[in-house]
Amino acid sequence: MTKKSKMARTLRKSHELFEHTADIGLRAFGKDSSELFVNAARGMFSIIACPKKRQPRDIQERSFSVEVSAANREELLVSWLSELLRLSDIHNIIFFPFHLEQLTECSLKARLSAHELNAGYKRKTEIKAVTYHNLNIKTLNNILQAEVIFDV
Repeated sequence: MTKKSKMARTLRKSHELFEHTADIGLRAFGKDSSELFVNAARGMFSIIACPKKRQPRDIQERSFSVEVSAANREELLVSWLSELLRLSDIHNIIFFPFHLEQLTECSLKARLSAHELNAGYKRKTEIKAVTYHNLNIKTLNNILQAEVIFDV
């Protein structure tokens, strides 16, 4: 496989899971930081729940605003995912779509749509925490890639 075709394949894929002892690893991809952070959140919620076969017609949607800050981009990713996980657990919801209003190296503001977890989604896995273990964000072939481990 050529370098160009590998890059094209990676761009089509927003995230992938990888094996990690007793935990779950997520590798997210993006052409920029905004896409990377959104794809990491999508990946996390794909671990937590999946759509039920029969979707109710009257699913209530709620709106949330989220603001997080951190010392650097890696810590910001953990803060972002941890805040989404916290809100998801408290309100029994999952988030999508994600609209990042502002993203810098150290801060993020987003407006999110939330959906009741029990209404149209089936819980798959409980994530206890987003960890710093082997956390990294790097650029490969002009594509950003983040790896994060979830404690399950």
